[in-house]
Amino acid sequence: MAVLVTRPDERGKALVDQLNQAGVVALHLPLLSIEAGAELAQLPTKLNQLKSGDYVFLVSKSAVDFADKTLKDIGFSWRQDLQYFTVGHRTAQHFSCQTECTVRYPITSENTEGVLNLPQMAELTDKNLLILRGNGGRELLREQATLRGATVETVECYQRTPISYNNEEQTSICIRSGVQTLVVTSLEILQALIEFVPENEQNWLKNCCLVTVSQRIADVAVQQDWHNVVVSAGADNQSLLNTLLNEVTPLSH
Repeated sequence: MAVLVTRPDERGKALVDQLNQAGVVALHLPLLSIEAGAELAQLPTKLNQLKSGDYVFLVSKSAVDFADKTLKDIGFSWRQDLQYFTVGHRTAQHFSCQTECTVRYPITSENTEGVLNLPQMAELTDKNLLILRGNGGRELLREQATLRGATVETVECYQRTPISYNNEEQTSICIRSGVQTLVVTSLEILQALIEFVPENEQNWLKNCCLVTVSQRIADVAVQQDWHNVVVSAGADNQSLLNTLLNEVTPLSH
């Protein structure tokens, strides 16, 4: 019994290592690479244009990493008079460690809906919001903040780029390795996985247990004919590891 981890970059490799150390066979097949976004050069100017007390949202660790590097490369510091938000505690911790800025995030629901339920988001008239994100992704935060009176701008800090493989060969390796559990951490990766696996192996794919990080992704997976979907308590590797070891049969036995 093996696990296929599709999480990109070093975090995906780290999860595979953790699973291997726990005695679980795991393969790493990142379907998307994370690269610098097309709008990073606009970031210093857009930060400077914000008023004291305005909001900056960082949607992921990748947004933090690319934004922070861009600013440090030109000697620009994160402004201390702005309010910073993330969707989860791991991204908040990551940002705070790199910048020493205070960060707010939802405690119970680590997603966009949770951010929108924060008391600071109730009334946004005359507020400016700057969202640092990747290409594509959800528009819910922008749409709801605009409805609540805010002026919203975005900066594409990173982009997800498909990685080229021999699809049939890689799928065959997964099947021969006994992969019956998949780790998928975004809707973009889920869609890429569906498109990646050849048509004649879609039954194998949909019969695998899918471990993901949000109910939103799980709902889409069910719509795409997955029958066994497990939602991890968090999106960080430790939460995913705990879910895989404790909630996925037969990994938990």
